[in-house]
Amino acid sequence: MNHTGKFLFRFATVLFALLYTATGMAQQRKSILPGELWPDDKGNHIQAHGGGITKVKDTYYWYGEERRQGLDSNYRYVSCYSSKDLMNWKFRGDVLKMTDPDSLGKKWVLERPKVYHNIKTGKYIMYMHIDGQVKGQKGNYSYARVGVAIGDSPTGPYKFIRTFRPLGQESRDIGQFIDDDGSAYLIFEDRPVKGFHIAKLSEDYLDVEKDICIIKVPLEGGAVVKYNGLYYAIGSALTSWNPNPNKYATAKSLEGPWSEFEDIAPPETNTYGSQSTFMLKVVGTKSTAVIFVADKWKPRTQWDSRYLWMPLEIGEGKLRLPEPKPWRINVKTGETAVIK
Repeated sequence: MNHTGKFLFRFATVLFALLYTATGMAQQRKSILPGELWPDDKGNHIQAHGGGITKVKDTYYWYGEERRQGLDSNYRYVSCYSSKDLMNWKFRGDVLKMTDPDSLGKKWVLERPKVYHNIKTGKYIMYMHIDGQVKGQKGNYSYARVGVAIGDSPTGPYKFIRTFRPLGQESRDIGQFIDDDGSAYLIFEDRPVKGFHIAKLSEDYLDVEKDICIIKVPLEGGAVVKYNGLYYAIGSALTSWNPNPNKYATAKSLEGPWSEFEDIAPPETNTYGSQSTFMLKVVGTKSTAVIFVADKWKPRTQWDSRYLWMPLEIGEGKLRLPEPKPWRINVKTGETAVIK
């Protein structure tokens, strides 16, 4: 082989190695980088905004609003990703694609999808916030309903069933919570009552059966977790896309009474530029981690919106979101470590 041939061979070898390494980095992450681009197994930034996470056996499924560029504006999409370690995610496709359910107009929205696994029926039930303009009423968020879809597997496809107002009340931002006894709850913001509901789902999860409590504090982005026998609720102030100081309260029972709300982070940080969407509890053999799952919204470039995931400092009635830094988790042991 001549000199030119050897050079081209070496160049091709180095280029292949670089491409292989880049691909490997996209597929095998060893840490979570809050606020940074988060590539999936194909190297694309994860599109699962306002989402929720459901664990089935040893696999986590992350659902969220699909906001990549080039989507057909006649539809709204819910994406799904799967992972066994919470750091590396495989794109499983858009598991729901739906059209305007009730003549809401071009600006109708599908937000904050959450999926429940009903062990008794074997079905997967997706709840979502559906909104838009209603004729004769002011504002683009006058519909204020939840939508429900059903699937036979965590990756769908999901079939849209209907929209409704839970317990006859307005519903905007939603959250989900599964208690230790397996009971399923929907959290939904109710603007007229200036608070959010924690409501129990029916046995088949297809309806909202009973109001457990109304936390009468004007908050959205509601999330609940149970840790060492105490319930913790997080919410975000009503500032639309703009971040604000998220707050938390505690209670010994879902029915309350709930404590006064306190800041989860220094208020001047506006929750480090993020908004709550979920709290994920990871129970391991050595420790139990509670992860703050939040969105860093970019309303003008929504496809580039980022995520802030960070293990919370939680216990004995206190909850604190530490300053975001790279960190890792061992889902088997439940141990987390900040990378210094």
